[in-house]
Amino acid sequence: MVTQIDAIARPRAGKGAARQVRREGNIPAVIYGNNKDPITVALKSNELRKLISKGRFFASVFDVQVDGKTERVLPRDVQFDPVMDYPIHVDFQRINDDGRVRVFVPVAFKNRERSVGLKRGGALNIVRHEVEVFCPADGIPQEFEIDLSKVDIGTSIHISSVNMPADTTPTISDRDFTVATIVGKGAKAQADEDADEADAAEAGEASGEGGGDEKKADDKS
Repeated sequence: MVTQIDAIARPRAGKGAARQVRREGNIPAVIYGNNKDPITVALKSNELRKLISKGRFFASVFDVQVDGKTERVLPRDVQFDPVMDYPIHVDFQRINDDGRVRVFVPVAFKNRERSVGLKRGGALNIVRHEVEVFCPADGIPQEFEIDLSKVDIGTSIHISSVNMPADTTPTISDRDFTVATIVGKGAKAQADEDADEADAAEAGEASGEGGGDEKKADDKS
């Protein structure tokens, strides 16, 4: 289901224009991507806050209505006020013509109470709480479910064992990476260290990938 958001076009970008939008009770936003020029818009503050509070904001597709035109987008970033913690700027990326998006999907671990390894005193070490995938914009999975009932100590759960829809693929395709393991109590500290290293490596990969295909409007402050 795609949610519609009504927006007001803003002819100007920049810090001063963004502050004026906020004084009027709205939230500045930018829409970019899909080889089109970025556009700056203003969103109703109350409406946006409700959408964010519902959860899964970054895994939801929206139709932004601007001057009679529709921009189908995926949220990419929300800037919050550091003191009041309410949104003050939003980045939206247009969905490509092929209708596919790049998005993080949470991983849910089921049947912990029935897990062979956990019953034996093992500990669940979650390497990735989310998995980044390519998938259709109108078919973003709610979560990836992993059944722990038959998983014993010393077992690693790799991405290849995670059930995904046929049209959904991990963005990391060059290795069968680990999602979680069940380790003995003595190995938990080392597993936590390994997980931190994996997260750091993934963050490094993400920082080197580059952003969209155009420079976003600079009006976030």
